[in-house]
Amino acid sequence: MPTPAPAAASVTHGFSDTELARHPSVRRLVATALEEDLGRGDVTTRAALAPELEAVATVEAQEPCVVAGVFLAPLVFTRLDLTLAVECLVADGDAVARGAALVRVRGRAAAILAGERVLLNLLQHLCGVATLTRRFVDAARGTRAAIVDTRKTLPGLRLLEKHAVRVGGGINHRFGLDDGILIKNTHVALGGGTAATVARVRAEAPAGLRVQVECRGNVEVEAALAAGADSVLLDNQSVAAACALVAAIAGRVPVELSGGITLANVAAYAATGADRLSIGALTHSAPAVALHLCIEARP
Repeated sequence: MPTPAPAAASVTHGFSDTELARHPSVRRLVATALEEDLGRGDVTTRAALAPELEAVATVEAQEPCVVAGVFLAPLVFTRLDLTLAVECLVADGDAVARGAALVRVRGRAAAILAGERVLLNLLQHLCGVATLTRRFVDAARGTRAAIVDTRKTLPGLRLLEKHAVRVGGGINHRFGLDDGILIKNTHVALGGGTAATVARVRAEAPAGLRVQVECRGNVEVEAALAAGADSVLLDNQSVAAACALVAAIAGRVPVELSGGITLANVAAYAATGADRLSIGALTHSAPAVALHLCIEARP
């Protein structure tokens, strides 16, 4: 399989599971989610169960999926009760079948039930992102095109969603506005044209950042290349138009396609010869994976 071209105007935030579990934004997210769900406490469990009741619980997949986010289980449950024993039974990136056990927790039943919904909410979404990404990656296999995410993420979840894209086999575009240069048509319109805008960016931007320019046709592509663009982003092109533009660029710079790319047409877009296909749906529209928690009392 051809090797995808180097990423243009992007930074891959390749945190390990351990680093993510320790990351301040992830810990704040978990704390906020638990506070939101628990409020003043789980009144149902408090009334229904003895506080000393012990249980064992297992998070299981109800459909095939690619796993993402299991490292969050210890973070969620031990925040509620340090005595809980939490075991991650699979690793992020694993493809599992229906019925697979992902996480097992032993200890105080009340604490397990207090963390159940928060963990399932996070896991269902992140597994959904990883699973959808893997489907796109598989559909583009055999071409040079890498599957790339965007900044179209749910507020507060970007770090985890981009991690889920990576474990699904995709790569990350810029994480935020501060770590990559993408000159869009709005910048060109406000900046006096492609040449003037690229020149200003070259003079003012931090050193070392590659310059990507969004283009809508051959005239804009040639203007961007003449101005010194390091890569071009072709937005909302038909497959035929994208194929013609990629051929005209002829490998002078890496080419990224975006807009309207779905599972139904991704193979056709990948076959145009583009280096990258950026897809907002990976994060903003990934269907949640069905998971559930089975629990039983321990003697």
